[in-house]
Amino acid sequence: MAVNFDQVIERERTGAVKYDAREAVFGTEEVIPLWVADMDFPAPEAVTQALVERARHPVYGYTLFRDSLYESVIDWFRERHGWSIERDWLMMVPGVVPSLHAAALAFAGEGEGIIIQPPVYPPFYSAIRKTGRRVVENPLQLRGGGYEMDLEHLERCAADGAKVLFLCSPHNPVGRVWRRDELEAVLGICRRHGLIVLADEIHADLVYPDRHSHTVLASLTEAHDNLITAVAPSKTFNVPGMGLSVLVASNPAHREALMAPFDRLHLLPCNPFSAAALEAGYRQGGPWLDQLLAYLTGNRDFVCDYLARHLPQLSVTQAEGTYLLWIDCRALGMSDVELKRFFVQQARVGLSPGASFGSGGSGFMRLNLGTSRAVLKQALDQLNEAVAHRLG
Repeated sequence: MAVNFDQVIERERTGAVKYDAREAVFGTEEVIPLWVADMDFPAPEAVTQALVERARHPVYGYTLFRDSLYESVIDWFRERHGWSIERDWLMMVPGVVPSLHAAALAFAGEGEGIIIQPPVYPPFYSAIRKTGRRVVENPLQLRGGGYEMDLEHLERCAADGAKVLFLCSPHNPVGRVWRRDELEAVLGICRRHGLIVLADEIHADLVYPDRHSHTVLASLTEAHDNLITAVAPSKTFNVPGMGLSVLVASNPAHREALMAPFDRLHLLPCNPFSAAALEAGYRQGGPWLDQLLAYLTGNRDFVCDYLARHLPQLSVTQAEGTYLLWIDCRALGMSDVELKRFFVQQARVGLSPGASFGSGGSGFMRLNLGTSRAVLKQALDQLNEAVAHRLG
């Protein structure tokens, strides 16, 4: 069944962070929200039907993960990514961000280093700092309109005693889909220095099919490699509010260490609805996802073309994956404070400030493509008018 991604769905007053938190985040509700990473599209019909069917049963008790749920994850990643997962490797957990905290606690001691590659998703920083670990930055390098890893510097960071690498793959916010050779180089460094890798692959399914394909890091590993992979249906099927994700680790000792923080806090990852949504998405959401990727590709091309024609002061770094665009606004000559104020007060568009993503984010803004093209056009028209007024 064809999905109408052009449909504008009213989300105000539904408790949606993206909309109902605008006053708290931007100081006004009068902005088009293109910030937090959830999409304005309806979830796959199969997911909605599974939730409705479960809701019809009037008892919502403590819930087990059925074998069929685990099988849906295994089948999805085998069929979509060529990655063979064994049942015992899977751990259901309440989100990727809690998993970052758990990995920090499990694999690094107080004050020990965890490597990140900024500019990067802000919880990478907070998971390290809030657990008393030390942030070690291996900044990405912007070259020729796209980002690359600084592998020589990563090697030095690893040699200097860091314990863990948090790898964002595909990368949020810069949109890189790491090539196989890049990932193999990372694995080589980690093997030489005994680094444990937590690979956040939550955007693995959201790669533009006309440009790249995603390589699951675990598909390149050997038996002795120290690797944990985090995946989730939340971005893939637009169900982030369900709060359920999956950790995959082949090493039993890694699984035990990762689950210990969750067990200490008695954090239950499951409710009857999150389990139903996850299984339905992975079982029946493939055709919906294929249509979504085609629409997001069109949105990407629309925004890039609009900026090239009307706003040449702004440029988009290579957009290979995720539904997030990393926009270089440095030519506007504003400080980060001025840039955020300009987007909110003059353009009336709510984006994520690049400075919030740490080193290398200054002068950039992150735009969420996951909305109807009409909304994107309105936001760009407002931005174009604001820039024209500023430049006189």
